[in-house]
Amino acid sequence: MKQAFENIFVKMGVILVLILILLIPSEMVGSLIHERMQRHEEAVAEVSSKHASQQTVVGPVLSIPYKIPYDQADDNGNVLIKEEGVFHILPDQLNVAGEVSPEERKRGIFTVVVFGSKLEFNGNFANIELKPSGLKEEYLDLSKAFVSVGISDLKGLNEQVMVNLGGKENMCRPGLISSDVITSGVHFMFPLDSIPTDMKFNFSLNLNGSEHLGFAPIGKETSVSLKSKWSDPSFDGDFIPSSRKVTKDGFEAKWNVLNLNRNYPQSWKKKEHTIRGSEFGVELMLGMDVYQKSMRVAKYSLLFIILTFLVFFFVEVINRILIHPIQYILVGVALVLFYVLMLALSEQFNFNMAYFVASAMTISLILMYGKSVLKSWGLSLMTSAILTIMYGFIFIIIQLQDYALLFGSLGVFLILAVTMYFSKKIDWFAISELKEKEE
Repeated sequence: MKQAFENIFVKMGVILVLILILLIPSEMVGSLIHERMQRHEEAVAEVSSKHASQQTVVGPVLSIPYKIPYDQADDNGNVLIKEEGVFHILPDQLNVAGEVSPEERKRGIFTVVVFGSKLEFNGNFANIELKPSGLKEEYLDLSKAFVSVGISDLKGLNEQVMVNLGGKENMCRPGLISSDVITSGVHFMFPLDSIPTDMKFNFSLNLNGSEHLGFAPIGKETSVSLKSKWSDPSFDGDFIPSSRKVTKDGFEAKWNVLNLNRNYPQSWKKKEHTIRGSEFGVELMLGMDVYQKSMRVAKYSLLFIILTFLVFFFVEVINRILIHPIQYILVGVALVLFYVLMLALSEQFNFNMAYFVASAMTISLILMYGKSVLKSWGLSLMTSAILTIMYGFIFIIIQLQDYALLFGSLGVFLILAVTMYFSKKIDWFAISELKEKEE
């Protein structure tokens, strides 16, 4: 058996098989990261269920029930209804200004971002057109008009919602009369004498939520301005801010959206259109999530195993030191264990510190074990130095979110070039078997 392992081609085949075997625990590490990520999401959901979940605010929307009769009555003179439903009208101008106050909360070992916000809304309803919808004013039941404000999680409301519309204060009621446009929120009845030509509104929301605050651009012109002391926002949704400023002290962002920028009109009947998909807003992130970082690092596990085995193999060939396959696999297991250590430590401490401690532990373990395998402090230190460079290289890559692919591919190219340079010194045809180095 020993003579078989001394054959270089047999040894290469054995190393390849060992690499394939180590892919199994590497995949298990990925599954473990997904499991911990799911646990974190469950913690977020639990905190959100008590505080308030992600919030999206829509409105206000003016709605008027209607009935379209047939041109002729029946034989008994009764008016027959051809169509009935609710006519929905969006505001011409919608302005939102607010301040978001986030804070971090712990649930076990997990951290969740929640926020409070003070939002001021104002605008107007004007230039209401019936013709595109095929309606006439006599079809509208103006006495049953109502106004809705969409709030995705009503648990987040801290005070009564009072809407000043047309100079009149209106207290909102929970729930909705119609879910054609908005699926969750509050409403109030607002009987009309005639179709308004210019009706102004304003109201405030004292709203709690978790992780995300968004808005729908339902105004013919929608302007949203937010500021916060949170230094790591992510602006998401269908529209990006027209201007933004992000510093270590917080952020300020402004959105300006026209009705031409979205795919629905200012008024429609029933469910002819939907505002879904046009929302925009800000996500309050905890930097780059530790699980995202861990997953990105874990994607390089195969590269780590191959390069480490390659270093040991070259040392074995050049210095004629026989390394047993069991010793290879023990080194491989140490490399895989690094990811478990990093994940466990990152849930307790800062990710950068967890990465440093886990890599230092792994390198130290391989350094000490390498001394007994390679029978040389110099060779063991060289192997550990290469591992240190690799861990440092991966750490730099995960910090460069936008340029990770570029630097990663350049780094792998450089590693391949160095490997090819050292391998050219080996006469592969002249080597038929490896012998133990004479003591």
